[in-house]
Amino acid sequence: MALLALALPALLVACSADPPPAPPPISAGPVAVDAARDELAALAAAAQDRHLTAHYRFSRGGESDRTIVVTSANDGSWRVDVPGGALGGASDISLAANTEGLFQCALPSAARPEPPGCVRLGDPDDAIPRRLDPRVQHPFTDWLEVLTDRRAPLSVSPAQPLPDAPGACYSVETTSASLNAPLDVGIYCYDRDGTPTAVRTEYGTLTLAGTPAPAPSTVQLAGPIVEGEPLGTAAPPSPDSPDSPNSPDSPGSQSPQTQ
Repeated sequence: MALLALALPALLVACSADPPPAPPPISAGPVAVDAARDELAALAAAAQDRHLTAHYRFSRGGESDRTIVVTSANDGSWRVDVPGGALGGASDISLAANTEGLFQCALPSAARPEPPGCVRLGDPDDAIPRRLDPRVQHPFTDWLEVLTDRRAPLSVSPAQPLPDAPGACYSVETTSASLNAPLDVGIYCYDRDGTPTAVRTEYGTLTLAGTPAPAPSTVQLAGPIVEGEPLGTAAPPSPDSPDSPNSPDSPGSQSPQTQ
């Protein structure tokens, strides 16, 4: 009885004490990545392997629609023909990259009736200088690398399909405060085989027009390689502008009295 009297209080204290803490849950591993980002990365990877020749309608407010021709060859070379891509829309150009380098080719047009000629801009993977950049080639070239890069500062979410754009569309935003964003924010659409079907950014909208044709084995430059200066995107100064060398107010001009 004495032993029972001594054990009973201890038993009551043990029953009234808080239960021991539960063991920590087993870690579920890294947080799952966003499904939309995964889907877009997979489609962009397919687009990198999608070799074709395709026409795209380029639309921008206040301007007539233009047809951009995109060629992604089987050997990895590419070419994008851009009507009105230089001199403020007055001159047609073609951009191309192959094993010999990155080129801008000036095409004959009303503002430039000379024969076509291609100026080397750099190595195949070099960036096109901003003053020469018509921007419409990026969705088919270097921006695909950004969309497949999981380290790129992007936020991706599903978007409503753009008009005449089959496949899936995604809204892409940048999460970096840098002024040099890796790509233009907007809506990017792809068919299931990786064919880009539409891209809408602040610059304008590209929409696939018709069924793509098979790709060539390699791209051909639009003209011979020549020495010279590439054409900028800005419109040249008018003859009456003070910046024009023919203007009487130009620093390099001379009046008839001083010649």
